[in-house]
Amino acid sequence: MTLGGFADPFVVPPVNLAVLALLAQLAGWRRVAAIALALLLLLAVPIVADTLLDALERGEGPGDPAGAQAIVVLGAEEIQLPDGRALPGQLTLQRVRAAAALARRTGLPLLVSGGVTRPGTQPVAVAMADSLRADFNVPPRWVEDRSADTFENASDSAAMLAGAGVTTVLLVTDQWHMRRAMLAFRAAGLHAVPAPVPRPAAGPPEVGDFIPRASAWMTSYYALHEWIGIAWYTLRAWL
Repeated sequence: MTLGGFADPFVVPPVNLAVLALLAQLAGWRRVAAIALALLLLLAVPIVADTLLDALERGEGPGDPAGAQAIVVLGAEEIQLPDGRALPGQLTLQRVRAAAALARRTGLPLLVSGGVTRPGTQPVAVAMADSLRADFNVPPRWVEDRSADTFENASDSAAMLAGAGVTTVLLVTDQWHMRRAMLAFRAAGLHAVPAPVPRPAAGPPEVGDFIPRASAWMTSYYALHEWIGIAWYTLRAWL
């Protein structure tokens, strides 16, 4: 999975910068408050947010699928329905769509991975499996529905695939998430070949790319979440 728990927004910018600015202002630390607000504004500039995200994607393009034995697609978020069922969220659906196309092209079996994002809800992997069957007519062979983060996506998927003798997989996730996912799968002992979700090519900068937008905060959050996660996963794998 990509998205973190409840504490994530208070650990990863930009939300924690807003909290820091408020607390610093109340404490009379005007210089600290000004710096936090300046950083908050900077992360709202689209070209800054896109640069942070683009740096994650360098070198993480599609790999050679030869030798792969299965496809693993990682879940992100879900949409909870009033009747208790769940649908894949936007990020998850993009990954499911890419995995379905890859499965048709290669004929490889699919594993969907993703546990419960909130207590009392359906696991993301179940929503992914339902969508693959109903929307794409590509039923998955394995459903890993217990993992709580990307590291567990990898370890639980590796354990599930070990029984089938699978050691090499095509890994489907967003390209900006691929670097951290590869660290996790390498630590789990699976040889993962990147098969990222296609992302539109960026055009030349425009005037609007230098004007702060609220939507850029989300891009900055994803990028900084990944950079912090990469540092943590590197340490976790080493330990």
